[in-house]
Amino acid sequence: MRSGWLKSGPVASVNSAAAAPQSPPRLLNAVRATLRLEHYSERTETTYIDWIKRFILFHGKRHPKEMGADEVRAFLTYLAVEKNVAASTQNQALSALLFLYRVVLQQKLPWVDQFERVQRPPKVPVVFTREEARAVLSRLTGRARLMAHLLYGSGLRLMECMRLRIKDVDFGYLQITVRDGKGGRDRVTMIPVQLVDALHKQIEKAAQLHAEDESAGAGEVYLPHGLVRKAPGMARELGWQYLFPAARRSLWKDELSGAAREGRHHLDESYLQRAVKRGLREAGINKAASCHTFRHSFATHLLENGYDIRTVQELLGHKDVSTTMVYTHVLNKPGIGVRSPLDVVAN
Repeated sequence: MRSGWLKSGPVASVNSAAAAPQSPPRLLNAVRATLRLEHYSERTETTYIDWIKRFILFHGKRHPKEMGADEVRAFLTYLAVEKNVAASTQNQALSALLFLYRVVLQQKLPWVDQFERVQRPPKVPVVFTREEARAVLSRLTGRARLMAHLLYGSGLRLMECMRLRIKDVDFGYLQITVRDGKGGRDRVTMIPVQLVDALHKQIEKAAQLHAEDESAGAGEVYLPHGLVRKAPGMARELGWQYLFPAARRSLWKDELSGAAREGRHHLDESYLQRAVKRGLREAGINKAASCHTFRHSFATHLLENGYDIRTVQELLGHKDVSTTMVYTHVLNKPGIGVRSPLDVVAN
């Protein structure tokens, strides 16, 4: 069978209503266009397309319309048995394939609803003590220090911090608005008072960089969800620039014209990941910690300070309070809050 349908061409050829296609859009273009129509995040788009590619290649480049439940089950079994992937990874692959069949191919077949997601056993999150958090933060410098402080002081996820725009920082109400967070939800969290001056200085640096870009004929930034269609001038506004811009300008493809645009994206997440890893090593902390540990510590320390779990749920942006309940494993007392009988005997 001819396999040309698998190749992914320019997105503009799919999204442009004015251009009448000479042939049906290729599969991956259709997947990408549908993901954007449904307002999925850029990272989810990349992940889903990657899983769909792997599924097709696993079955010798057969078209998904020619396959069904047996092929999907065989692929998921291969991931679990041969690749030994985690339950979350297997569920991610399943989500991509269900999206392909249900939404893109619009197959209303009974087998699509047969698959159940793998149940992950609950894991206790890794949490810093206050002293450990202070030790790591004290070893960071520059932008990495400010970003890590936001992860711990505001409960941000790594990519939420990286994608902050200048307009999302509200000094009047001392709050940060997280746009299009996990699950597509917006939320509001606090700005730690001690970070106000540092944030002002960071905005000044970003504004200076933006002014230099505009002088060089650049100065645009990527706008989400088709805002470039509604108000293309927003791409040059200071408020829409990233709070933590990259060191160099980059190119991306305009969704309307297909032309290359030059602007400044946000810092790559690996910048902060490397800095935190180095800080952990220098502080002598041997926990399996990462950037996300600061968010776990934010929630746990708030609960230790007596804030109710519903408040913490709102600040974290959890859809269900049961997700937030995992942080109640550490509350005020050492260990797990129960006194060991050995300590009783020793006294």
